[in-house]
Amino acid sequence: MKKDTELSSELRHVAREGGTEAPFTGAYVHFNEKGVYTCAICGTSLFSSDTKFDSGSGWPSFTNPANTEHLILQKDHRFGIERTEVLCKTCGAHLGHLFMDGPPEAGGKRYCINSISLDFDKKEENHS
Repeated sequence: MKKDTELSSELRHVAREGGTEAPFTGAYVHFNEKGVYTCAICGTSLFSSDTKFDSGSGWPSFTNPANTEHLILQKDHRFGIERTEVLCKTCGAHLGHLFMDGPPEAGGKRYCINSISLDFDKKEENHS
């Protein structure tokens, strides 16, 4: 696990202060390799590439987590609107938000995640 003093100012802003990277600027927006997206702070497995889709929002979007036990979902009232914030359960890093405007055939969920909050592991996928 990375210490907060080891984080770039951009990663600290997003992961620890609940910030958001600019749309269409993240490394994983148009990234299509097969593997597992992990938390950039602690390495916890978060999302499989099999659930990634192009939402057109400017951030990597996923229909489901690799393991629901690895996430915390909590209400976020910043900016005067209610949203569902997505956090890494292991280290508490802010990842992004969950919206209910995703593909209907996948349950309508869209996990809208900041690229900077993610790392990518090209290894064989493990959903535990």
